Amino acid sequence: MGVVMGEPRGTHVPVLLERCLELLAPGLQLPGAVHVDFTLGLGGHAEAVLERYPDVVLVGLDRDTEALAHARHRLARFAGRTHLVHAVYDELPRVLAELGIPAIHSGLFDLGVSSLQLDEADRGFAYAQDAPLDMRMDQSRGVTAEEVVNGYEPGELVRILRQYGEEKFAPRVVSAIVRERAKARITSTARLAELIKEAIPAAARRTGGNPAKRTFQALRIEVNAELDALEGAVPAALDALAPKGRLVVMSYQSLEDKIVKRALAERARSTGPIDLPVELPGTGPTLRLLTRGSELPSEAEVTANPRAASVKLRAVERIDEQEQGRQYNQAPVSRRERPRMAGPAPREQQ
Repeated sequence: MGVVMGEPRGTHVPVLLERCLELLAPGLQLPGAVHVDFTLGLGGHAEAVLERYPDVVLVGLDRDTEALAHARHRLARFAGRTHLVHAVYDELPRVLAELGIPAIHSGLFDLGVSSLQLDEADRGFAYAQDAPLDMRMDQSRGVTAEEVVNGYEPGELVRILRQYGEEKFAPRVVSAIVRERAKARITSTARLAELIKEAIPAAARRTGGNPAKRTFQALRIEVNAELDALEGAVPAALDALAPKGRLVVMSYQSLEDKIVKRALAERARSTGPIDLPVELPGTGPTLRLLTRGSELPSEAEVTANPRAASVKLRAVERIDEQEQGRQYNQAPVSRRERPRMAGPAPREQQ
């Protein structure tokens, strides 16, 4: 796909930029720091990291070839310390092995649809603009939303809408789709959005925004296998994280956040027997949670950047096992006294 360089349509404002940099700073300041941007997009977060930390090496991943081309253009002046790779974020182990990088010190996930994908109408992600039903983040491979809508069995479509879109009117929406596709193939976002609106009761359409939102989200997740990739990506990122390294994850809907929360919580608690008074060596938590639950954006952030409205941010630090070992060698550590979470660092003034 041909790409004309320059700033894409719309204004790209990185979500929670200052807060992300504040949380990642201790990892970015480690000797020989490698920072992974798992969702490079247009490169806004990555550019800020490279500008403020002149010794950091960036590994930028994105499955969208168009986004990669824009990011490569934007980050050209840092080419000597960047590796921009066409890959899905769960492919991190392969990417690091090929680059000969044993560990990372900082990482950022900014999940969901990128600014480029939303602003370029022909990608088919936006229900408010007419476009071909595509929704592939990587347009070089995979099934399109058109193929899903027109080819999947009704029962499978209902499952996808319920599971990935949390759409309680899934049977009604799917019935409308099946009736329409029996007459003519559904090929445009506008036609699909119209069918969804007609299928959902009028009373339910009055609240909750555009009635097509949940179905479009479900189709996008199915087309890109987003949740399956995320299930593998977060543990892989944590496995690669060096001691004192930090990871920040921003999610925009509850299904993503549940996966992230579970993956982080598993490593932030003890694996030892719960009835012992002290922590056994090797059973303590390997992560320190840096946020209390998930952090939400401030009103000022949402006003400046409306796309931050639904974001939930979680951050962790890899516990230094050598420090942990020294503690164990000095004296038994009471499980009651052992910290599980550091309080959040003070938010910088916006």
